[in-house]
Amino acid sequence: MKNYKALILLIIVSFLTTSCFEDNDDNQISASSINDFVWKGMNSWYNWQSEVPDLSDTKDDNSSEYAAFLNQTSNPEAFFNGLIFQYGITDRFSWFVEDYIEQQQAFQGISKSHGIKYQSVQLSNGDIIIYVRYVADNSPASAANIKRGDIINAINGTVLNTSNFNNVVNGLFEDTVTLSFVSENGGTLTFLEDKSITATVISENPVYLNKIFNDVNGKKVGYLVYNGFRSSYNDELNAVFSFFKNEGIDELILDLRLNGGGSVATSAYLSSMIYANAGIEEFASLKFNSKHTEENGSYFFANTLDIYDSNDNKIDTEAINRLNTLNRLYVLTSHSTASASEMVINGLKPYMNAVKIVGTTTYGKNVGSITLYDAPTKNYTDRASANPSHTYAMQPIVFQIFNKNGESDYTQGFVPDIEVKEHEYWNNILPFGDENEVVLKAALDDIRGIVTKDSSQKKIGSKFLDLPLLSENKFEKDMYIDHAFFN
Repeated sequence: MKNYKALILLIIVSFLTTSCFEDNDDNQISASSINDFVWKGMNSWYNWQSEVPDLSDTKDDNSSEYAAFLNQTSNPEAFFNGLIFQYGITDRFSWFVEDYIEQQQAFQGISKSHGIKYQSVQLSNGDIIIYVRYVADNSPASAANIKRGDIINAINGTVLNTSNFNNVVNGLFEDTVTLSFVSENGGTLTFLEDKSITATVISENPVYLNKIFNDVNGKKVGYLVYNGFRSSYNDELNAVFSFFKNEGIDELILDLRLNGGGSVATSAYLSSMIYANAGIEEFASLKFNSKHTEENGSYFFANTLDIYDSNDNKIDTEAINRLNTLNRLYVLTSHSTASASEMVINGLKPYMNAVKIVGTTTYGKNVGSITLYDAPTKNYTDRASANPSHTYAMQPIVFQIFNKNGESDYTQGFVPDIEVKEHEYWNNILPFGDENEVVLKAALDDIRGIVTKDSSQKKIGSKFLDLPLLSENKFEKDMYIDHAFFN
């Protein structure tokens, strides 16, 4: 019911927003006014404000020079991108928001999508294949019976190779795309069929899969595939831990391979469900720029959580279902594991005997963002006070996050304790939750006391091709705090 209501709401909001802009065509806000909001919001909040010359506090001292600066482009996104920190390191994480209503829905998993995530692999002969990492429930991909592990070698009729890949792969992000599926046998690819899918608005539940393995060296092991820290699903996440608690699990494997982050508060809630001795200790602290030191604060382990609807409105609270049987945590990771997911690892390390990482090195993102609206009287943080003439907003990096020991040095990612490269098994990718799925099996074997060796699964010579463009959402690796933090 929650998903159905969210979809209807998005359709209604999209219609109203479009109509509003049509009615205001003769009275649109000027580009320089938008750019003025962009500059002032970034000057106030941006994490690297003091290190970007164009965000200097003296930039607007001369009114005519400032006006010329604002009028250099009528494209507010281009203006925003010109303010991004690029000295020594480049800010990869801030972005401009064209429609904050649509963006807020997307943060809750509601967006126009095929419902599929991919991984590319370059084979030893130079050919390239793409395998399916994940398919969202009730999506165009699932309706077409596309499954995790399916192998693709052509997009819109063009077979992939190293020469054409960068151009052809863009077809994955068109509204309608035709995928050519193949099978593999002894290193030979055989065509199976073409499938065309058209993107629609879908609502993805990040609490994707949970199950119990009943006898792993005499232990009961809980397993959870969790794909995004979305606050409107806090109650579903809590329900899984009620199930784990009632089952009396001895170990927990948390699969965050597809989890690029999301709500900081939800990350604290999840950690409060995991850590048996959680009280009121500090889980993580946030540090803002010198203009907002009053906002520096902490997230603590909690006994209750807030429940939100898809519009980020708080609708209820409930007691957290905390496990009291765990001494360690297994986390399955990949390069897609980022921000709020890494926050769980970093935040729990000072408290638990072991946080054991299985898979590949995480992304490395220890900074987070807030949404800034054209609401100068509310310091740009209040959506209700935003200028009604447009729906532009920004999602800039505004804070760095630390654990209770003041540790935040993981910009190169967390290195796994047990390294398992899923892409090396591209021709035999098993479903999530299958006991023989290669990354999950490595964690289960470690619980059994078995040293991980080369899997019996068939491996074909290949070279990993790490192309982060195989994603439909630019905010997949975001970590954000919402307006409730400032109240």
